Amino acid sequence: MFEFPLKRYGLIGYPLGHSFSEQYFAAKFAREGIVDAQYNLFPLENLALLPDLLQQNPTLQGLNVTIPYKEKVIPYCYKLDEIAQAIGAVNCLKKVSEQQWVGYNTDAIGFEQSLQRLDGGQWLSGPHLQAYILGTGGASKAVAYVLQKHQIPVTYISRNPCQKGQISYKDLSPSHFSANTLLIQTTPLGTHPNTEEMPPISPTLFYPGMLVYDLIYNPAETLLLREAKSHGCTVMNGLEMLTLQAEAAWDIWQV
Repeated sequence: MFEFPLKRYGLIGYPLGHSFSEQYFAAKFAREGIVDAQYNLFPLENLALLPDLLQQNPTLQGLNVTIPYKEKVIPYCYKLDEIAQAIGAVNCLKKVSEQQWVGYNTDAIGFEQSLQRLDGGQWLSGPHLQAYILGTGGASKAVAYVLQKHQIPVTYISRNPCQKGQISYKDLSPSHFSANTLLIQTTPLGTHPNTEEMPPISPTLFYPGMLVYDLIYNPAETLLLREAKSHGCTVMNGLEMLTLQAEAAWDIWQV
């Protein structure tokens, strides 16, 4: 029986106990009859271990990148595609030669497509939209890139605001939010097993009709989303975005 050469893919980050990627790609390969591919988790406590990982696994063709390395991985890239360059964060690596990897950002693709599918796309094209992003890490940059592409004003909410366009949680007031507000949570707060945690934002600030989008997918409904829903907000978790970005990464690896 003829055997196809095995193409290997995987995920780097730390820790990876919360990741859905390995199961997602295993199910995808089985569902689509892909017999020449394998996907594994590679928890790296230190990103300096990446060159050794690549040397020890020469059949790797592509990698996803998650917390906390979406920005730190950039120096390891031979080059970045246009979107990753503009965002300043990478969550997808593609091998283009024996020692060269190109960085991409499929978080932006997944986030944009998920909003295009929600409520007829009104959260990307409705009147007087404004967005507040909780967190300032790599995922937040992909979110901001998409919103600014659609000319939606963006403000970051941070525990320690240090740049223009950032405000602190304690400075939030009811005047910041309205029915045209998108609140996007990009921090790990509330991820399993710490499901009773949420960013320090008072639920009394939630405005009926505003969109609260939590990029966390485990649990499916975080404490933040439960509170927002109880105050009449439209809510969304990160599972669809995660699925869409994974499919975008797969497409990149196959070209």
